[in-house]
Amino acid sequence: MFRPLIRVFVISLLSYSAFLHAQSHTDVVNHVRGEMSFLAGDALRGRGSATRDEFVAASYVASQFESFGLEKAQIQRVSLPSGATTYNAMGILQGTDPELARQTILLSSHLDHLGARSTPTGELIYHGADDNASGTAAVLELARALAALPQRPRRTILFVCFGSEETGGQGDQYFLAHPPLLLSSIVANLEFEMIGQPDRAVRPRQFWLTGWERSNLGPTLAQHGAPLVADPHPREQFFRRSDNFALAQQGIVAQTVSSYGLGAHYHQPSDDLDHIDFEHLTGAIERMISPVEWLSNTDWKPAWNPGGRP
Repeated sequence: MFRPLIRVFVISLLSYSAFLHAQSHTDVVNHVRGEMSFLAGDALRGRGSATRDEFVAASYVASQFESFGLEKAQIQRVSLPSGATTYNAMGILQGTDPELARQTILLSSHLDHLGARSTPTGELIYHGADDNASGTAAVLELARALAALPQRPRRTILFVCFGSEETGGQGDQYFLAHPPLLLSSIVANLEFEMIGQPDRAVRPRQFWLTGWERSNLGPTLAQHGAPLVADPHPREQFFRRSDNFALAQQGIVAQTVSSYGLGAHYHQPSDDLDHIDFEHLTGAIERMISPVEWLSNTDWKPAWNPGGRP
């Protein structure tokens, strides 16, 4: 006589679990839309490298890190030879394992874009929604998710959003010279760059990883559910074209997660919110959370393949 009641109870639990999952997905969608709307909105005028708008973006990211409960949420101020200042935003999720906490996973993006330019007909804003508000939103959502885990990760996770990538990587160079943690502690770096639109060269809701063949990082994360495949555009040499490369030159296994499909909006005013595929963006970010959680809890270390280190 209890079986019908048990069945009803089990169905209720499954329904409640599905409800929680749906709410979690809704939360991610809302968070990403909010972050993207702020970072790529008119008010920040394209977050030009080493501008007040880049500083506002860095302040927003650092304040978000602090609200998630990250330690040492801060802005690195980088003085440039020109007299201008660029900004890195960062925060630390301290690992819980006495040994593994000495190892660091670096999750990063770049904050800046091309800013605003004067034309005979008025100001033209290069919003940089895909490049790279999308990657910054991914770093924020990974920070939010990992900081909210019932059990914090065993390894330490460092979240950094670099300034002035578009003008030569002055932010990442300063970071390398003034790291908040020992560079030797960083066992892997995933840089998120231009993930706001799907690449037709791969399957829907997939990202590709630059330098796939250079290390065992991408294939291993894919085995643990990451929506990652090899970069389908090797001639473009994207491995060398983001902040990860400066870290890779220091020996760190550092690669970029992207889905840029060589589209027409690159470095154009049309790289705006109207051209972001939010279903692709939020779905792929969600699928990265569990593999990154695994990476932050395992004692496995990624390594360069023979000849892969630059």
